[in-house]
Amino acid sequence: MFVVRSVFKCKPGKAKSLIEKFKGATKLMSDAGLIQNERILVDEVASFWTVVIETEVEDLAAHAKNMQEYGSREDVQAAMAGYMDLVDSGYREIFRIA
Repeated sequence: MFVVRSVFKCKPGKAKSLIEKFKGATKLMSDAGLIQNERILVDEVASFWTVVIETEVEDLAAHAKNMQEYGSREDVQAAMAGYMDLVDSGYREIFRIA
């Protein structure tokens, strides 16, 4: 089992807008059965305007395939439209659960 954390450093004041986009997209993914134990985190004592999507996955290759297929859906593209206008930078962390 792995934990995948996608960390987004938002433009000043844009974290709330990004969270709303992710909430809509997460619901679509959940309804499609593509995710388990996903949550959206926001900074409390961290760099300002940081949003993290944390997901538990069994198989990294299957997760990558699901994300590619999911990202090509029109409803997902509509939910996430313009999200890069809210983000300055980001990175991904992948941890194996010991």
